[in-house]
Amino acid sequence: MACLAAALLLAAPVFGQTDTLKKRQVNLDLNFLAHGEICGGGLPRAAQSTEQRSAFLLGRTRLVLTFDNTWLESKAVVQNLAVWGMSGSQALNLYEGWVKFKSRGGLFAQVGRIALSYDDGRIIGPNDFAAAALSHDALRVGYEGHGHKVHGIFSFNQNGNNVYYGTYYTGGSQLYKSMQTVWYHYDLPTFPLGASLLFMNMGLQAGDPDKPDNLPRVEYMQFWGGYLNFHPKQFSLEASYYRQSGKHVNDEMRARRVMAWMASVKAGYKPSDKWGLELGYDHLSGDDFVPVPYGGQLGMIRHDVDKGFSPLYGSRTQFYGILDYFYESAYINGFTPGLQNAFVGVSGNPVGKLNGKLTYHYLAVATHLQDLSMTLGHSIEVELSYQFTKDVSLVLGYTHMFGTETMARLKQEGGSSQARWGWFSLVVNPRLFSVRW
Repeated sequence: MACLAAALLLAAPVFGQTDTLKKRQVNLDLNFLAHGEICGGGLPRAAQSTEQRSAFLLGRTRLVLTFDNTWLESKAVVQNLAVWGMSGSQALNLYEGWVKFKSRGGLFAQVGRIALSYDDGRIIGPNDFAAAALSHDALRVGYEGHGHKVHGIFSFNQNGNNVYYGTYYTGGSQLYKSMQTVWYHYDLPTFPLGASLLFMNMGLQAGDPDKPDNLPRVEYMQFWGGYLNFHPKQFSLEASYYRQSGKHVNDEMRARRVMAWMASVKAGYKPSDKWGLELGYDHLSGDDFVPVPYGGQLGMIRHDVDKGFSPLYGSRTQFYGILDYFYESAYINGFTPGLQNAFVGVSGNPVGKLNGKLTYHYLAVATHLQDLSMTLGHSIEVELSYQFTKDVSLVLGYTHMFGTETMARLKQEGGSSQARWGWFSLVVNPRLFSVRW
């Protein structure tokens, strides 16, 4: 991969010989986010006090520098993220930093730290609501033109203190040691239908360098599937199906075979700019048998195959409830019962620049549980947004999770089955500087 990247960098002048007349442009933008949250519930019943409920303010500041001309594009995003009152500079990092070479024929090569996003963001997305968001150190090459898009993505991760001795990698910003992805998308020219195919091969680090019987090695997990988007006039229909196979590495750095899948469908209707309706269903597979003893003790159950689907690097809050309650933290017994999510939502623009959305989620596990209902609970989400100017917006949200005994025993180890969460986000995006020559 290093040789390929070097060849692309050396070939940069060739890309530029096609046209030298386009103006060069440099932009400097500020992206400021002030975010606050307050929530209660979900803790053990004995700990339900005001002091132990979550409440915090968070600030994220990004400086975005971009350059663009006929054959070269580049971007650098410096990000500072910190809870108000936090000391030190450990929250300062480079969120994006890449260069992209382009040809007039549609070929391109991009290398650096990139915020990847594909299709609806379900599998590979920026997950921007998580504040720190996601980006990948990668080489991306491809072609875009005549309705076709083909991307190849290649990544290799290493610990800084282990560059010269072996390939052991753990505890980094990315789950994977290496990654190879191919994505293809086609939009029909005379019909409102788009289709995508995605294949990903991820090398996951297993083993323990301190245990001779569990030496470091790379295990590979494959992921493949497709996405459809049909959008005739006021209607829209989206559907996706993905599978996972190969080896999955658990927290003990040991590998097990994985056989998992997910499917989703969503329909929308928007007769005017004033209101719209959407409904859909998601099914993410789970392990065949999940022990749920009282008190959260781990039962004497061993799985040789993991059947719980992992949503990988998607924007999970966009699909399974904005609480991100099911894939952000593990279930107490280490198994994954999967998830069923049936939802319906209505959105509207009641006055001026004010927009609102109300969504209901019915949530259930995807596998049968002994002596417990499959129903996890019901979630109500309310979101209001106001666009003060082109550069300034405010979003307010509230979610109430009405959980069941199944929810309490799977997730909170005897905690409350209900959770309440309110939040706001103030976003300011001014352009500080722009020049062309």
